[in-house]
Amino acid sequence: MTQGPLTTEAGAPVADNQNSETAGVGGPVLLQDQLLLEKLAHFNRERIPERVVHARGAGAYGTFTVTGDVTPYTRAAFLSAVGKETEVFLRFSTVAGNLGAADAVRDPRGFALKFYTEEGNYDLVGNNTPVFFIRDAIKFPDFIHTQKRDPYTGSTEPDNVWDFWSLSPESTHQVTWLFGDRGIPASYRHMDGFGSHTYQWNNAEGEAFWVKYHFKTDQGIRNLTAEEADVLAGKDPDSHQRDLREAIERGEFPSWTVGVQIMPAADAATYRFNPFDLTKVWPHADYPVIEFGKLELNRNPRNVFAEVEQSIFSPAHFVPGIGPSPDKMLQGRLFAYGDAHRYRVGINADHLPVNRPHATEAHTHSRDGHLYDGRHGGEKNYEPNSFGGPYQTGRALWQPFDAVTGGTGTHPTPRHAEDDDFVQAGNLYRLMREDEKERLVANLSGALAGVSRDDIVERAVENFRRADDDFGKRLEAAVQALRG
Repeated sequence: MTQGPLTTEAGAPVADNQNSETAGVGGPVLLQDQLLLEKLAHFNRERIPERVVHARGAGAYGTFTVTGDVTPYTRAAFLSAVGKETEVFLRFSTVAGNLGAADAVRDPRGFALKFYTEEGNYDLVGNNTPVFFIRDAIKFPDFIHTQKRDPYTGSTEPDNVWDFWSLSPESTHQVTWLFGDRGIPASYRHMDGFGSHTYQWNNAEGEAFWVKYHFKTDQGIRNLTAEEADVLAGKDPDSHQRDLREAIERGEFPSWTVGVQIMPAADAATYRFNPFDLTKVWPHADYPVIEFGKLELNRNPRNVFAEVEQSIFSPAHFVPGIGPSPDKMLQGRLFAYGDAHRYRVGINADHLPVNRPHATEAHTHSRDGHLYDGRHGGEKNYEPNSFGGPYQTGRALWQPFDAVTGGTGTHPTPRHAEDDDFVQAGNLYRLMREDEKERLVANLSGALAGVSRDDIVERAVENFRRADDDFGKRLEAAVQALRG
């Protein structure tokens, strides 16, 4: 702990930190008390805008270790040899709640991972679910508006939530997942993670592959029932954050076994459904999960604001050998995440200790802006230059997509032979045990019972009926019983 006299922000020693300066005993405070003004002004500015989504979160540092050879599929340096280790920072979060919300709620969990690789930072921004509610980023602001507070009531409204979901049948798969047993994890340590999107890997020979990431918890899956979560959220709103921090303090380092599904690039065009559709999973029978790594969290942040609140993640942060796919949600996120961080934290957010590269240095021609630290000195700020400045490599990080044809326009996501918004939701329901189905129907009917309009309820129930007739019948009966 730092010892020595208390100082002002400018380093001058503080004589009295208990009493403000006044004009005589009991008189008015003086404007010349610069310590008072400095403290109050700084206090007023201690908060930055919270994230619009994923505001509530916790994080930890750790290590990723390669356990399987994936060099035939990617040239990423941090994946180049079995046994190789890379420092990481992982931020967990809920999606809809604000910064002060409770942890134990029914909501997807963010699973955002930063690899500090020797070729720059690679950010993998995923969730604890393999799918999502929508497949096109143009619908994302509308979706999130339904999950946040209504502009008139100031409260989260079931009418808004279910109106959107019932009018967006592609959400049926994710909603079935969310209201099932895994909808409320018992802790961040006891849940799986997924990259969710499809990404590109490319190898040294220039071959491209489509991949999906899986992080399987080594602690085992543990979840909360709705009743357990209601109690815990009230007793300990910080339950998930506390559990993660204290486990690491005890030396019980949480870990995940990391795997990947790999699809040869040529398979995508004729696969039976669109492999870039975020509302669908790839069946493991078609593309099995190949284990290739171990993720362990073993160090807590020293300052939550500096290292968790100010941490930034962007799916646009790729390294050589890894790139995007035509997934329309991913394409939108490539812009949206970086834009959010530039607004929320500042244009130089990438230079903060938690965000900057740890295993290499960033060499750019970007200068100035809020909180610029002058790191470039007198170096030239343009390229090309003949003064020894950084230069382009001429080799792209990822392989180009297949030839794009057709006219520009607001096209829907391409549909393949077996594309359907309900099949995988029905498959998920039919995989459940009887007791799991009962809890799923109870959770859904309880939520739908709070909707004021019958037509919204009917639309929602019909979507689940189209996924599985038994699913729809049970849900309809349960809702009717609750609504009288």
